[in-house]
Amino acid sequence: MVWRALVRVRRTRSGWPASTGIRRLLMATYEYLCSRCGPFDVKLEIGTAPQVYDCPVCAGTARRVYSAPGLSLTPNAVAALHVREEQAREAPAVVSEVPSRRRVPRHPHPALSRLPRP
Repeated sequence: MVWRALVRVRRTRSGWPASTGIRRLLMATYEYLCSRCGPFDVKLEIGTAPQVYDCPVCAGTARRVYSAPGLSLTPNAVAALHVREEQAREAPAVVSEVPSRRRVPRHPHPALSRLPRP
């Protein structure tokens, strides 16, 4: 999972960051496994995760664990809606005549006809 974080950075005369000012960093969640405490997650800037990290509970060393990314499949109904939306952007449906007025049934459900009227 990728997170965005704002970090204060100072720009030097050459334009390179030093320590104050604001810039955006892409953050990722990395998983580590402590032999005593178990697994834990750490959010770090992308590409800066060390192979070994200190456990926040026992301060022991924990090794980095590589796991599958959190991906999921899009349901068919949602995928169909995305396709329909993209098609509507390129070629929107054009109405050539006013649609006919549909007659709404007086009592759409038989149980509603037995209810008292106001």
